[in-house]
Amino acid sequence: MIDLHLHTTASDGRSTPAELMARAHEAGLTIVAVTDHDTTTGMPGASEAARELGMRLVPGIELSTETDRTDVHVLGYFMDPAAPELRRYLSDRRLSRIERVRLMAARLAALGCPIDIERLLEEAESRADLVIGRPQVARALVEAGHASDISDAFDRLLAVGRPAHVPHNAATPAEAIRMINEAGGLASIAHPGVLDRDDLIEGFAAAGLSAIEAYYPDHSASQTAHYLDLARRFGLGVTGGSDYHADPDHGPVMPGVVTLPVEEFRRLEQLLTSSAGGRRTDSSPSRRRQEN
Repeated sequence: MIDLHLHTTASDGRSTPAELMARAHEAGLTIVAVTDHDTTTGMPGASEAARELGMRLVPGIELSTETDRTDVHVLGYFMDPAAPELRRYLSDRRLSRIERVRLMAARLAALGCPIDIERLLEEAESRADLVIGRPQVARALVEAGHASDISDAFDRLLAVGRPAHVPHNAATPAEAIRMINEAGGLASIAHPGVLDRDDLIEGFAAAGLSAIEAYYPDHSASQTAHYLDLARRFGLGVTGGSDYHADPDHGPVMPGVVTLPVEEFRRLEQLLTSSAGGRRTDSSPSRRRQEN
């Protein structure tokens, strides 16, 4: 069983990398990818745990990008986390995320919804392996009694167009796709049914996109079929996974709720092999998204 969309405490997940691998193993998964937001710092711990459990870990990431006033999440797989441009970009993103949270907190305070911003910032600044964003702010809003749950916090305050939303100072999807490709990986558009901007996909394909995340918990059967067809139409591969965060207010209750068929994973490997400059870097032992 294969799940290529999992999160750890390095971004907005609630499981440490080792805990995540243990839960994935218990769920019967054999091939997994940690796709933390704008960071690969969870990879070393996950790699060690996966090796001990006899699982295969694919290097992964979920880059937050913006285009046309739309948040677009670009998943990266098989890339080299040490690629110089990618490392520089992620270092810059960590700092810009901290500033973004500061701005959101100021807007929330002006709206009469103050949060304990100092606690969030102290945690972010004390942990070099952590990136923060809207999910942590949403949890702080719930803790402060300003929202009933994370969905409520996003719907009323933090989503695009809401009063406390602050745009990313982020790469465009095309730039993220290029960085992933140049790091020897494959780029996939995350949860396109939630994104609901099919008009953008042809342009992403022209920019070097390799795949579409057709298998996803919030996709209906008809949406999955639609994105499988769209992938074939543009000559793209297919990815999929649970988007597990170990948070009942943020995604499924366990990893492996949605999995990627093995034949689709083999096709990704073939795409990687045929990609110009592609190289293997994996470590192997033989609903509405509320993100960033």
